[in-house]
Amino acid sequence: MATTVSQTFLFKGTDKKGQKISGEVISTTPALAKAQLIKQGIRAQSVRKKPKPLFGAGGKPVKPMDIALFTRQMATMMKAGVPLVQSFDIVAGGSDKKQLSDLINLIREDVASGTGFATSLKKHPKYFDELFCNLVDSGEQSGALETMLDRIATYKEKTEQLKAKIKKAMTYPAAVVVVAIVVTGILLVKVVPQFAETFSSFGADLPAFTLFVLGLSELAQAHWLKALVVAGAAAFFFSKAKEKSKGFRIALDRLTLRLPIVGDIVYQSIVARYARTLSTTFAAGVPLIEALTSVAGATGNYIYEQAVLRIRDEVSTGTQLNVAMTQTKLFPPMVIQMTTIGEESGALDEMLDKAASYYEEQVDNMVDNLTTLLEPLIMAVLGILVGGLMVAMYLPIFQIGQVV
Repeated sequence: MATTVSQTFLFKGTDKKGQKISGEVISTTPALAKAQLIKQGIRAQSVRKKPKPLFGAGGKPVKPMDIALFTRQMATMMKAGVPLVQSFDIVAGGSDKKQLSDLINLIREDVASGTGFATSLKKHPKYFDELFCNLVDSGEQSGALETMLDRIATYKEKTEQLKAKIKKAMTYPAAVVVVAIVVTGILLVKVVPQFAETFSSFGADLPAFTLFVLGLSELAQAHWLKALVVAGAAAFFFSKAKEKSKGFRIALDRLTLRLPIVGDIVYQSIVARYARTLSTTFAAGVPLIEALTSVAGATGNYIYEQAVLRIRDEVSTGTQLNVAMTQTKLFPPMVIQMTTIGEESGALDEMLDKAASYYEEQVDNMVDNLTTLLEPLIMAVLGILVGGLMVAMYLPIFQIGQVV
């Protein structure tokens, strides 16, 4: 069943005294917006959907870390005994992002009108995924919403920090390559031609290395625009293929896991997400079978998503979780052992939480080590490129000096 999303409408009309009035109202349809205005004593003459702002005029977009902060603040407010609706007002008023404040106010309006918190969140799937909504719903049903919000906040904070570390590990090498290509391109297109004009008057044979660089320069000058177009088209088709093609995503996920260094970081992060998500959902009272369904989508990798779904099917037939995990041959022995201990001691959520913390720390250390190793590598690569081009340009000058 499709959910109805609240939105902002602009209205013009008259109040009880017959004076003209205009403003904004939050509702789901124009008809319901008019009904709300009538209750307020306003006779609407026109109600239309508020247009979206152009060129990002609506302010900074809402990011996942903003949702984590919103959840943490809501948990703090409710633990302090502040009523739910009033908590929305306080959190929205303290936000410096207009879009986030608008989102919170939309949820507040729904909750104030009698809609459940989880139901209100489901109207905004862009910001609140199924796992988030299900956990909130579980908290509402059990009467421990503030405790559940605290757990969700911790989960979101940990997962977003982990994503940031992975992004850092993946972005840094790419940035090195881009910088190297840009610097080399500028030298070939702008600097080398200046030397080529000087060499044309030498009347002597040029070194092979210099001729090679001059040939690259001519090629770059003739085709640099085509190269930019091809690179842009390749990036566009890559993003589209990743979005539309399931087969391409599967191949990309497989390749990512096989990459040296980076693949190990991705592997450790997947294990950490698996343990963190399963720990959070299981601690929230979600049945293990349902929890594994949520965990599958949270792994962020098709290979592990299918593996977790197989684990779910095995567990549903009576197989122990640690046995099902072992059969996939995708999880490290440490996680399997901690899962075994957790199942035997009845503290599965605690053991998985410890496993998640361990692998999150491992990812953190690996990213730091990668960054430390890449810094001298960057200097070496740029030095070789720039230094090599300069040597190629000055070799003829050095030869002439020796002859003279």
